[in-house]
Amino acid sequence: MNNSRRALLKSSLITAIGLAIKPSFVKANTLFVDKQSTKLNQHSIQQLSELIHKKEVSSYEVVSAFVNRIEEVNPSLNAVVAFRPKEALKEATKADIALSNGNNSGVLHGIPCTIKDSFDTEGIISTGGTLGRAHFIPNKNATVVQRIKNEGAIIMGKTNTPEFTMSFFTHNLVYGKTYNPYDLTRSPGGSSGGAAAIIAAGGSPFDIGTDTGGSIRFPAHCCGIVGLKPTAGRVPRTGHIVDYVGLSQSLTQVGPLAKTVEDLNLLYKIIAGVDNIDPYVYPAPILDFRKVDLKKLRTAFYIDNGVVKPSADTYNIIQKAISIISKAGIAVKEDLPTGFKNQLEIVDDLNIPVGFLTAGGGLKRLLDKSRTTETSLGWLSDLKVPTSNELGKLQERVDVMRSEMLAFWKNSDVLICPVSAMPAPLWTAEAALSQDYFSYTNIYNTLGWPCVVIRGGSSAEGLPIGIQIVAPPWREDICLSMAKFLETELGQFDNESSMKKFKS
Repeated sequence: MNNSRRALLKSSLITAIGLAIKPSFVKANTLFVDKQSTKLNQHSIQQLSELIHKKEVSSYEVVSAFVNRIEEVNPSLNAVVAFRPKEALKEATKADIALSNGNNSGVLHGIPCTIKDSFDTEGIISTGGTLGRAHFIPNKNATVVQRIKNEGAIIMGKTNTPEFTMSFFTHNLVYGKTYNPYDLTRSPGGSSGGAAAIIAAGGSPFDIGTDTGGSIRFPAHCCGIVGLKPTAGRVPRTGHIVDYVGLSQSLTQVGPLAKTVEDLNLLYKIIAGVDNIDPYVYPAPILDFRKVDLKKLRTAFYIDNGVVKPSADTYNIIQKAISIISKAGIAVKEDLPTGFKNQLEIVDDLNIPVGFLTAGGGLKRLLDKSRTTETSLGWLSDLKVPTSNELGKLQERVDVMRSEMLAFWKNSDVLICPVSAMPAPLWTAEAALSQDYFSYTNIYNTLGWPCVVIRGGSSAEGLPIGIQIVAPPWREDICLSMAKFLETELGQFDNESSMKKFKS
């Protein structure tokens, strides 16, 4: 028997044995036997990729670590739905065998993940949070799902989302509520709340989310992780429950949630680009964030947007970030775009996150398409249907606003501001929060500008507080560069050790 066949047989035996036992570390490699060493589920994507490709750890070990963590925390969080641990472990075994044969799928080869339940996933129930799709299994992947799978990613399950992604609180009539891992009485945000909660709790290294009014950024803020909302027109929405059809299409952007800024950049480059289906995605170049000269950036910031006053903790955290930027020799000035509050009134008229959906008409069509007869979206019946003249005037106001706001970038290159005025809200506060509460995020969906959120610190009660970094259209590289700089200066936060104990 030659050496290559012997190695293949050994690998096959190890993985076969692994499948026969409860998912756990396969002890064939002793790299992580030491209890003092970092747990696999605390590693970044790039660290995991390096370990797997160097064959210092198997995909089976990595997937097992994350599956075990999901099994530990998900009964309390209800973040992961359509959980498929056995299938994920089988795919991990196949990934290990393929790698032993010299077959490498890509940078995500053998790395597990979760996917927001608003995306179609072939062979996996994909509900979009609505009852009419409670048992719907697509026969084709959404574009972004297929792109990460082409790079070798393994899907462990879907993550919970509000119905049609239309809420900042994650709950629906199919799977119920998702809870914040820092405080189970609080929301993880929405609509990518399940994604943010399970990443923060160490159950997934990354997820792909969507953002129509803050649905990537607000959950990242609430759960202390990082998230990227790219420029409108950067990433295809093909196969998403709210896609590229309709007047509201420009408000929804697809982007990654992860643990580190480097991971955001890696995922963003994988999912961005035309798919020749979404007609609003443009072949704009993807610039390298490592080539941004931070010292040459003109940095603007605001802490109070004039709509909702930020908490003292939020104020102090943004001020700390600005101080770090200034001490690094980067030009800083306090500057709120001209007419900002007036522009927010236009955003409010759009009734974010419903957007241009003809006062719910688009959502009603989605309900019909999904064959949903009972919905959690009770506010639909309260919406006033605009006339065609009113809708036309609103579209014109928005277009003028977008044009006028671009003038802000004549004197600035990057903008720092809060993600929200407060940390994660209590579940009991849901009904009391107006759209004003989310005014720090939803304006950038209307404008279509790219934003990155990182954790900046903690509130007095230990809840995460994020920093929002905004850049001109198509300049995700600037967002990511500033985010990486602040992440390095602030230091990464150990989410798991700072969380309250989960219910047994």
